[in-house]
Amino acid sequence: MKNILIIEDEASIADLQRDYFELNGFSAHICGSGDEGLRKALSEDYALIVLDLMLPGMDGLEVCRQIRSVKDVPILIVSAKKEEIDKIRGLGGGADDYITKPFSPSELVARVKAHLARYERLTGGKEHKSGEIRAGSLVLDTAARRVYVSGKEVTMTAKEFDLLTFLALHPNRVFSKEELFEKIWGMDSLGDIATVTVHIRRIREKIESDPSRPEYIETLWGAGYRFASGRSGTI
Repeated sequence: MKNILIIEDEASIADLQRDYFELNGFSAHICGSGDEGLRKALSEDYALIVLDLMLPGMDGLEVCRQIRSVKDVPILIVSAKKEEIDKIRGLGGGADDYITKPFSPSELVARVKAHLARYERLTGGKEHKSGEIRAGSLVLDTAARRVYVSGKEVTMTAKEFDLLTFLALHPNRVFSKEELFEKIWGMDSLGDIATVTVHIRRIREKIESDPSRPEYIETLWGAGYRFASGRSGTI
């Protein structure tokens, strides 16, 4: 049984989430503050973390950042903050998804199941092919799921790695945000495609010498993104 950590200070919302998770075959543990949630997240193993942003003690965004600096567990933010900047900050802080309150419990469970399935596929090793993808000074070790720029390793989340790898394996092909969202997140009818833009920006900050003038991931305004033609090769 997969265990989910719920970091939420509103008892009624936390209990609702737990009830729906348990009805769908999960177990769930509730923490009512950011500090307690961070301790639990770092000291125990959870399949996924559901995180509120407005918490007593340490705020949810800082909790997210600290968890992400240590673990690659999927993190879903569920927050009453609905502004675009809040979503960008949450996703930029390392969250894999962002859901606004009030939310549909069924949608939350659906997203959790989708993230868990995709995370298992990405980390299970069964579908990874050995070899490397090389493009200029960029090297993607697909077996070890590591990224190097000019010989120096850069840290990426599972979603960042999968998105970069997918684009690098299809050089010169343009993908819309909607296509990338469906390919990487696997939820063409759920979620906010703004997460694609945020993840592309984070990847550029890690692999580009000048993110404002990217060499690897190009933006085609009104069309989408593509990995620069002629730079990619698999060995």
